[in-house]
Amino acid sequence: MNMILNKRHIILAALVLVLGIAVYLNWVYGGEDLTLTEQMQTAKNYGDAQLVDANTPQLSEDVEAVAASGSFFSEARLNRQKSRDSAIDALTGMFQDASLSDTEKAQLALQAAAVADAIETEGKIENMIKAKGFSDCMVYIDGERVDAIVKTNGLLEEEVAQIKDILVAETGATEENISITEAQ
Repeated sequence: MNMILNKRHIILAALVLVLGIAVYLNWVYGGEDLTLTEQMQTAKNYGDAQLVDANTPQLSEDVEAVAASGSFFSEARLNRQKSRDSAIDALTGMFQDASLSDTEKAQLALQAAAVADAIETEGKIENMIKAKGFSDCMVYIDGERVDAIVKTNGLLEEEVAQIKDILVAETGATEENISITEAQ
């Protein structure tokens, strides 16, 4: 049988890949406490990052409160996973719309691939930052913007430079599009 790879096969493969990644991430982070879900429903978006000057580290009151409770990174991961799941669901729903042209479906597949790429890059960056000696971190990639939240008791200038180097190397973002926040 002659197997020809066409646009439909590529789009289908991309969607299957994104769905597989979403299921895997749901499985990995799905073991969170139910109380975290309840807290998330009434809480603010703690995943938002702020720029931190290495000489004067400061956190907003909300970030300090959640970081002090010890659940900041758990809540942030859960929030990030929920937003990614809803984005994937929206893309999948749009892709199933029969009235879309092949061009529109190809664009949706590219968006799904971009989401999958962002998920992979965020995980890779988080692992690289942890390898530098930080106990925990979260990275958010939104287009050209990259935000990193690092668990530390104070960032030194060298540590900020290391984190920026990782973010620039892995994402190609410019320094003005990079934000590093510390959480204790």
